[in-house]
Amino acid sequence: MYNSLAKVYDQLMEDMPYGEWLSWLEEYWAQHGQPRTLVDLGCGTGTIALAIAAKGLHVVGIDLSEGMLEVAINKEKMLRKVDRVTGSLDWQQQDMRRWSLPQQVECVISCFDCQNYLLSEAELLQTFQRTYAGLVHGGMFLFDLHHRNQFDAYAMNAPFCLDEEEISYIWNCSWNEDQTILEHRITLFIREQDIYLKVVEVHHERVYAEQTIILLLEQAGFARIESYSDFSFVSVDDEQTHRLFFVAWKDA
Repeated sequence: MYNSLAKVYDQLMEDMPYGEWLSWLEEYWAQHGQPRTLVDLGCGTGTIALAIAAKGLHVVGIDLSEGMLEVAINKEKMLRKVDRVTGSLDWQQQDMRRWSLPQQVECVISCFDCQNYLLSEAELLQTFQRTYAGLVHGGMFLFDLHHRNQFDAYAMNAPFCLDEEEISYIWNCSWNEDQTILEHRITLFIREQDIYLKVVEVHHERVYAEQTIILLLEQAGFARIESYSDFSFVSVDDEQTHRLFFVAWKDA
């Protein structure tokens, strides 16, 4: 998954509010302490990891997709040529359900609803347990997931279309109410010289209730758990929230 999309992912996601994710992280760290070592779990093409490393931190980017990591590595090389990255970076191809590193880190982040791609509570718990094990005592885990409201909006407003010279797509969404799983079927047409290459990718995301996430984090061992709404530090509102944000502390 995402290997076919990797080369055009940044072009497709250029309107994503990366700055809001970074601002949310930085605001929390300003209040609770800046980590020095960090894992970006599900780092994709490395946009967030590179921005954090630019501030001098040691960052490990972990992703399952070889294609996405290749893009991240190339972006790092380009940024280092112009001295835009002062921290150290390491890229690891690993499954977030089984990830591990030789040394524990002070912080783990996982942005862009990565956890929604885990389609069972058992997989989610496994990821939380590995993350707990990968943190130092007093370490923090910050991540976000789509709320049910966002999945409803996807299903209601699909299909989404893009028609540009270099790339076009048709993005359909179908909602499985019984399994609470949303299927994304993305048909891309990518220009390569004088022809267009057709690529189809199918992705699945599952919705999880706020309380389910809290219970699983507790089972994994996390001691203090905070939940917030939509790039803010206000409580979740099940009528209005579209993205859930969590902070879980190890032995804090």
